[in-house]
Amino acid sequence: MFLFTSVRFLDTTLRDGEQTPGVSLEPEKKVWIARNLDALGVDVIEAGSAVTSQGERDGIKAVVRENLKAEICSFARIVKSDIDYALDCDVDSVHLVVPISDLHITQKLKKDRETVKRTAVDMVEYAKKHGLIVELSGEDASRADLDYVGDVYKAGVEAGADRLCFCDTVGVLNPEGTYDIFRRLVQEVGAPISIHCHDDFGLATANTLAALRAGASQAHVTINGVGERAGNTSLEEVAIVLKSLYGVDTRIVLENLYPTSRLVSRLMGIPVAPNKSLVGDNAFMHESGIHVHGLMANAATYEPIMPETIGRKRQIMLGKHAGRSTVEMALQGFGLSATGPQLDEITGRVKALGDMGKHVTDVDLMSIADSVLGNHAVARIKLIDCTILSGNHATPTSSVKLTIDGHEITESAVGVGPVDAALNALRRSISGVADVKLDDYRVEAITGGTDALVEVWVKMSRDGRVISARGAGPDIIMASVQAFVDGMNRLIEEKNGIVRKAEKP
Repeated sequence: MFLFTSVRFLDTTLRDGEQTPGVSLEPEKKVWIARNLDALGVDVIEAGSAVTSQGERDGIKAVVRENLKAEICSFARIVKSDIDYALDCDVDSVHLVVPISDLHITQKLKKDRETVKRTAVDMVEYAKKHGLIVELSGEDASRADLDYVGDVYKAGVEAGADRLCFCDTVGVLNPEGTYDIFRRLVQEVGAPISIHCHDDFGLATANTLAALRAGASQAHVTINGVGERAGNTSLEEVAIVLKSLYGVDTRIVLENLYPTSRLVSRLMGIPVAPNKSLVGDNAFMHESGIHVHGLMANAATYEPIMPETIGRKRQIMLGKHAGRSTVEMALQGFGLSATGPQLDEITGRVKALGDMGKHVTDVDLMSIADSVLGNHAVARIKLIDCTILSGNHATPTSSVKLTIDGHEITESAVGVGPVDAALNALRRSISGVADVKLDDYRVEAITGGTDALVEVWVKMSRDGRVISARGAGPDIIMASVQAFVDGMNRLIEEKNGIVRKAEKP
């Protein structure tokens, strides 16, 4: 039986310091993420490690100046200068990390247990003397002598540490062992204790939940599970599992989870795996006709939670596995209906595209539907010309000429590359008509060689409505422009734009 009655739930710590190697966040990006974390309901934001660099300190200071509700924390070693740098950033707390396994003590620090414990106590006292909240953390605690871990924790609490943290630094815990360890520590140490897990064996969320069950009062987590090596415990997984499977309220604003996930992915430049639980592209995507038929009867048949719970929407994927129910639901999303024979014909054509190895986009579906249903889609946006300037000494620049409802518009823009410049120009050209966002962009080579035929996929949105479109050709820029223009037309069709007229017989 899972008992939570004795658990102080739930302080959550977002470890901004836990990043994939090579990823760096500029101060303005840290601020954007911190604002969203605060709105999400995160209690503690570890905004970085102040000793790292001047740029890191600038970022931490920028977050502190936001005066957020969350406690702002800096990672620090048991080194006086680390604490001094944190104090200079005016943070609320330090996550004071002491290597606690014999492996780390002897091989990394070249010291002995007693020296390390004494240094940890001295640094806790120093930080407390200067007004900081202190979380004393045992690094590599999962491979340490548990008696020694307890001794260091108790000494830290006596020195003034406000809370403690047990770190599974290389992800070697299992849920059963985690539960036993925390049951013991919670009874012995006399202070709130956190769990900090890495996902090297894919058990970070399971181990975190086991620690919370056993009495841990705080979980260290990251958005999308980003972190060193295989990453850290995922905030969205812990929050949703606790709410949905255990009935525990974490105070996290669940509907903000997906928007925050997308923001962090974009700003850090770390894509989320399509099959990632909850926030991956495929988490609420359905293709199988059997599944979609069940969804149409009751969404709970194939969805454990409603996608809106975390700020998402259900998506229907079309391909060779699609059935009549899948196609029917997709058409309903566009406000279209078809007779039985028409639906069979549309489904057959969708399957034929899927059998050819093609990804069937919303634009593909609507093109098929237009043909079968006898509709003619009058595109409001028509591309006349697209010119690109790019080079090793030139800022990529694009100018586009198009017509919207017959009115000619010329616009130009720059970008980080020629494709970015072209799409920026297109966005600017329709800014007076609609605000269209590019949510995803992907390129696949269909053939080999420098003259390869490429297929460009875009996912675009407007006012919460999301569509996908595809362009293909030997020129990656024009394939991208083709996909983007097609997508823009679908997003502003009427009821939202395009006027559908019945073809004359």
